Amino acid sequence: MKGSKRPRGVAGLLAGLWLGAAAHAAEPGDAERARDDRIGELERKVEVLTEELARTRAEQAVPEEPGLASVFGLGPAASKVYGVARGLSLGGYGEGFYQKLVGDEGGARDSADLLRLVLYPGYKFTDRILFNSEIEFEHATTASTKSAGGGSVSVEFANLDFLLTDWANARAGLLLVPMGFLNEIHEPPFYYGTNRPDVERQILPTTWRENGVGLFGRVLGDQLEYKVYGLNGFNAEGFDSTGLREGRQQGNRVLAEHLAFVASLDWTPVEPLQLGGSVYYGKTGQNQVLASVAMPGTSVAIPDAPLHLWEVHGQLEAFGLHLRGLFAMAHLGQAGALTAALRSIGEIGGSETVAREMLGVYGEIAYDVLPLLFPDTEMSLQPFFRYEYLDTQGEAPSGFAGSAARAVESHTVGFSFEPIPQVVIKADYRSRDAKGGATAPDEFNLGMGFVF
Repeated sequence: MKGSKRPRGVAGLLAGLWLGAAAHAAEPGDAERARDDRIGELERKVEVLTEELARTRAEQAVPEEPGLASVFGLGPAASKVYGVARGLSLGGYGEGFYQKLVGDEGGARDSADLLRLVLYPGYKFTDRILFNSEIEFEHATTASTKSAGGGSVSVEFANLDFLLTDWANARAGLLLVPMGFLNEIHEPPFYYGTNRPDVERQILPTTWRENGVGLFGRVLGDQLEYKVYGLNGFNAEGFDSTGLREGRQQGNRVLAEHLAFVASLDWTPVEPLQLGGSVYYGKTGQNQVLASVAMPGTSVAIPDAPLHLWEVHGQLEAFGLHLRGLFAMAHLGQAGALTAALRSIGEIGGSETVAREMLGVYGEIAYDVLPLLFPDTEMSLQPFFRYEYLDTQGEAPSGFAGSAARAVESHTVGFSFEPIPQVVIKADYRSRDAKGGATAPDEFNLGMGFVF
């Protein structure tokens, strides 16, 4: 019986060995498949990471360009820092022109200029704290040439924003004064004409910035936007018959004996329509006592000369139509005493007067005609017309004579062509009519501009 059982035992042992070997042979196959699966998963992850790294490097070198949009009333390119998640942002713009004078040149020459190249460096530290700035290079070089004096490099604004809520945020630094259309949004694709309107250069002295602090925000959803700032005031030593422009202190070791306050409000009842206004008040004398030129050895005190400046504006943009209008007035106290003091120290001529009242108004209309011809086009061609009246000698102080030649009426007709929204080509003809028998040349202007 034992002999008969041995073969069965051997057969069972052999069967067991065969099954074990088969099982052992199967295990490496499963392991290899698992290993292959792990390798495949790792390869997929490496491929994803490689693509992400390449995209990140590309974006750092040439970031993906989001649509430009204004934030808190700043220019679209100046608003880029608000759209980044964290870290550095960079925007900018540039513009240049050719100008040919037509008649009544008065010794002036035709000219061309790379007017400005601007960078907007910004840095977002956190979701609530950011830095924003504008650095401007004017007239291509700081060196003088045989044709003209040197240009300049300036900080147009540089401020810290503390974003608290939609309705209350804080800002401190070198601030753009929130008055009119162009002082905050002065990038060339976003206004018509090669030249900015004279009203927003002489009455509202764009670009106008001063050191200060303030609050800004939006209420009622996005319908109402406000700004309230405290700033250093003008320096009245720079006022003259052409307006307030030379009284700006521009953040450069400013005199801050007299402070000023400005408040602005913009209301958008419906998306295409914007209505707004702003007021400014502050003394401008800065407690200065200066040496007299008219009477050597004596000194002259600059009067306080309080300035009240206000403007109202409105704009409608819908279905390719653009309508814009602005009215501004300046009221200067003690204008007679200031005129006498500035004559005495030699800042203005003996027949020149600083007005007690200055005013300006302009209105413009434009229409984008390309969608009528090519409904799917992204290009834009906008013929426009602007009427403007400016008088920086609106009312002379008692006992002084103003200059009727400072009252100028102008008409500008031209077009803006945008092959893409960030690039504009401009051409216009501006006719000026100075009152009181004065002459002023007409101008033919060609311009180009860009933002990024």
